[in-house]
Amino acid sequence: MAERTISFARGAPSADILPHEAVREAAAHALESDWEKALSYGTGRGHLGLAEWIAEMHGVDPARVMVTNGSLEAGAMLFRFLLDRGDQVVVEQPSYDRTLLLLERLGADRIGVPLEEDGVDVEAVAEVTAGRDIRLVHVIPNFHNPAGCTLSAEKRLRLVSLAGERGFNLFEDDPYRLISFGDDPPPTMLEQDERDRVVHASSFSKTVAPGIRVGYLIGPKDEIAALAKIANEQYISPSMLAESIVWELCRSGALERNLETVNAALRERRDALVGALREHIPEAEFVVPAGGYFLWLDLKDDVDTKALLAQAKDEGVTFVAGPDFMLEGGTKSLRLSFAPVPAGEVAEGVERLARALERTREGASTPA
Repeated sequence: MAERTISFARGAPSADILPHEAVREAAAHALESDWEKALSYGTGRGHLGLAEWIAEMHGVDPARVMVTNGSLEAGAMLFRFLLDRGDQVVVEQPSYDRTLLLLERLGADRIGVPLEEDGVDVEAVAEVTAGRDIRLVHVIPNFHNPAGCTLSAEKRLRLVSLAGERGFNLFEDDPYRLISFGDDPPPTMLEQDERDRVVHASSFSKTVAPGIRVGYLIGPKDEIAALAKIANEQYISPSMLAESIVWELCRSGALERNLETVNAALRERRDALVGALREHIPEAEFVVPAGGYFLWLDLKDDVDTKALLAQAKDEGVTFVAGPDFMLEGGTKSLRLSFAPVPAGEVAEGVERLARALERTREGASTPA
């Protein structure tokens, strides 16, 4: 076994690109200028100064914003609020594994629709929502986790139109939008929604640091008010100290400066991964992500990525196998996260993966 494991598994950046100095300075400023709010209970809507900053960024009324303990909690609260056991929910295939798990635990009837290179197959969404009582459609529009693709502008318009026509809720799960390596993604579906069918979620876990645990929801005022009341009853308020720190980062310009640093580093890591895959595993098929953390790899049909993962661990490299992100299938697919692997280590990690792939095939071809 190799000395140290190179992990492409975790959707989190390595420590060398976490903004510890910026966060330290923001915490000091927050505790100087905002200490009463930072160290007290808030409301279920979270830090109102940060909510106003988010509202201005998105061009919405602050009453439509709720700040939460990360976007995963925001999504979980929304699911519990909107869904009853047996409700039908459309999910992309593949999709974020924790979203699939949350919906399963709620007893939702999950209906999968495929992804394409430019995002979800919108005509498949149109087909499954025709004549059926679909309660929610979940979409990750930008730099998809796990698939890496970005939803096209045309598909966004079509989805918003379908939601308005057919009355389903459209959950725009968008934590990666600002982790962009080139042109900005198309406008959000929230911006295009005129019938209050879109709920938008995002997070500062990707733009600041995972440990900060600050995310938010934007939706219709009545829904946000109801969710904030539920939050207040459950935990009084989210972490006001964390949100005060994030507010300081946002209003001081430190968040924007950090994004420049992080995006440059992640782009270098993505480029290193794409180059290494093309050299060492040329059979691999994938969409080159224009941002975010992830690349989704399809191998040939003779590969079972669960078996490949076992061999890969022996070679000192890890990833997440495709079936974790699927309702069914995914056995020839896997997710690689380039965020935790410095660019200089990427090629070695892919070489180990290529060796594991060769060993997996040798093992499969050896008679028992």
